[in-house]
Amino acid sequence: MASAGDRPRRGMTPAEVADSKAARTRSAIIDAALRLFRERGYDATTMRAIATEAGVSVGNAYYYFESKEQLIQGFYDRAQVDHAAAARPVLEGETDLTARIIGIGEAWLSVMEPYRPFAGKFFKNAAEPTSPLSPFSAESTPARDAAVALWVEVLDGSDAKIPKRIRPELPELLWLYFMGIVLFWVHDPTPDISATRRVLHRTAPLVVRAIALTRLPVMRSLLDDVIALIQEIRQVFPPAGASAKPGDSK
Repeated sequence: MASAGDRPRRGMTPAEVADSKAARTRSAIIDAALRLFRERGYDATTMRAIATEAGVSVGNAYYYFESKEQLIQGFYDRAQVDHAAAARPVLEGETDLTARIIGIGEAWLSVMEPYRPFAGKFFKNAAEPTSPLSPFSAESTPARDAAVALWVEVLDGSDAKIPKRIRPELPELLWLYFMGIVLFWVHDPTPDISATRRVLHRTAPLVVRAIALTRLPVMRSLLDDVIALIQEIRQVFPPAGASAKPGDSK
């Protein structure tokens, strides 16, 4: 039965009602898939089973998601929205950069905790360079952009003094740093992910110290090398819709 929040609001246009219904259907399919992934595992779950669990036809499931990989992309996108919401109290109430990094990390761990039992399967597929689930793939661009945008907000709301020359590159570097935390989380053997939390709490201050060191004149040459490296990597992995020019990666 639909809840009050699911019902079309008075005054909504037909297009808005259709969009609202489509969003609910997409969400229901994602929820059904996640339930089955927990129960049966990622590989053993078929799109037909997901459609049955969601109460939609197989054709309808494929209308919204062409494959399980695309469905997981939908989950990634939703997880970014949930992460941003969970991080809001930290972003609005804390200015210390170390505390903001830790808070953002803890918010992510909280949001992703229900999915940890089968997260390894996702990341196993994501590790394949040609997989659409790779964090560097064109298909992952919306989720990646949302994640980097959150790190922009982390920096903008902090009281840390960051050199202007590295500031444009720093959100992406922080995202890459946190991808390392995520990888550790996937392999964390502790049931309560206490090891991941220790790594997060111990590395965040080191990251902030490294940022502070870039203000020293003696670090200027190293900073130039880091920026050049980032730009070269971007040529190898161009954003969605772009393509690397011949010789760019040389």
